[in-house]
Amino acid sequence: MRSPRARRWSPWGKRCAYQGLLLPRATVTPVRSGGLVRRTVVLVALVVWLVGPSHADEKGWIEEGKIGVLAHDFRVFGLGRPGEPGADVNVEVLFASPAFLRVLGAPRPHLGLSINTAGATDYGYIGLTWSGRPWRPLLTLPEGLFVAGSLGGSVHDGYLNTAPPERKRLGSRLLFRESVEVGYQLTHRVSVSVMLDHLSNAGLAHYNQSLNNLGLRVGVTF
Repeated sequence: MRSPRARRWSPWGKRCAYQGLLLPRATVTPVRSGGLVRRTVVLVALVVWLVGPSHADEKGWIEEGKIGVLAHDFRVFGLGRPGEPGADVNVEVLFASPAFLRVLGAPRPHLGLSINTAGATDYGYIGLTWSGRPWRPLLTLPEGLFVAGSLGGSVHDGYLNTAPPERKRLGSRLLFRESVEVGYQLTHRVSVSVMLDHLSNAGLAHYNQSLNNLGLRVGVTF
């Protein structure tokens, strides 16, 4: 005779139990690139809306495009926590500076995306870029040499408060982003440069294991 405590498991019961085991894991899974792409599309629309009405001339809105490869989570001067794996494919678009930004030195709005080749943290970003040759007329340096710097924000699909050993706990979905760049104008339209960017939440969240990315980029002016 079957014990009164013995229960017969139905296929539906097995399925519910299996889903119950998986549910806790889902709470620590980072947002993947689908959500990042949607956010990036929103950022593109925002930038176009901001700069479009001020530059409806023959030059168009987009002033320059850049593409490159970055060493993902590079340890600057050997300092910091061991980094995440892989390299980043970086794409960035710079827009003509609208008139209302002249009071800030006429920076160019930018929008960019970095996709990690090893499945680590991807991020999209938006901000303002200042570029030029600030040493003139005090120093005589090669004509093609230029420097650039940027300030802005980013959104990523990495981990926040819990992460496997090879990944960073970035603390918040939105991060500050700054970059510095040194380059050379090869022709009127083509440039090459070395760029370092830094992403962090500036200590505003419990965890702040920032990302540093360093690499080479090629720029084309339209």
